[in-house]
Amino acid sequence: MSTFRRALKTVGAASILLLAACQSAPPPMPMPKPRPEVPAPTRSELSEFYIQHFASLQEDYLVRGLLRTDGGGVDVPFDANDLTQNFMKIAFFAEFSPLNDRLIAQEMATPLRRWERPVVISVEFGESVSPESRRKDTSEVERFARRLASATKHPVSTGSARNANLHVLILNEDERREIAPLLQEYVPGIAQREVNALINITKNDLCITQSHSESGNPNVIGSAVVIIREEHPDLLRQSCIHEEIAQSLGLSNDSDAARPSIFNDDEEFALLTTHDEQLLRILYDSRLSAGMDASTARPIVNEIATELMGGEKIAQSGR
Repeated sequence: MSTFRRALKTVGAASILLLAACQSAPPPMPMPKPRPEVPAPTRSELSEFYIQHFASLQEDYLVRGLLRTDGGGVDVPFDANDLTQNFMKIAFFAEFSPLNDRLIAQEMATPLRRWERPVVISVEFGESVSPESRRKDTSEVERFARRLASATKHPVSTGSARNANLHVLILNEDERREIAPLLQEYVPGIAQREVNALINITKNDLCITQSHSESGNPNVIGSAVVIIREEHPDLLRQSCIHEEIAQSLGLSNDSDAARPSIFNDDEEFALLTTHDEQLLRILYDSRLSAGMDASTARPIVNEIATELMGGEKIAQSGR
């Protein structure tokens, strides 16, 4: 047999085997259809403007030496008297007062307010928030909740929206204007002026919080809502997380004299300082109670502050 014919015979045998294999093999699985791409949510011109505005604002703060993350140091010492004075100003005044159907920026004296139940914080996002930002924001809130629990000795943790009583909402300009039904779900009976205050913020408002009393006790906080702009760059966003969650625990006012502190409108410090941790320790000390008036509380506050500071004027380092 010639070489050509042997090769032909071999090819023929291989073809038979291949045909048999094809006949016994299962039919190929259909290729999955590609998932349609989900278009990114559209953003209004105002939201686009705020992205640029707040990026520029953060850069301006940093150039001027503001938004410090060092927590203070030798340049900002404080003693027990400073701590007492700052606590009295921050814990016994509210930053806003009700006027008809609005809340206006006007200080109002209040009794001591704080939580009695454990605080459970949820972090919820609008569709505009990227997966990476969601991971970073969630981790930051979880870390901060642990720090607050350590500072206050009061139960503070994170959980789902269903189980939470402190809701942190990270939304862009467009999403925030649609949240009235959600606010009514989280805070049943919320007043319309309070809804308006959370929705109708201006470009001068970096973030906002509202604490709501438990039914039957106006001085015990039962729920709170924090709203943070999605348009913020990282440090402004982190600063809002620290200030608004801390304020929602009962430190509801700001003071120009408080330093080093985030409870000061000058934006010198971006993150909770050691001074601020001491304020939180005082707030949740068992010697104080919800509803206590300022004159009754002052000597007790001074006693606690003196204990915390050891009676010395020292520079406290932050975290």
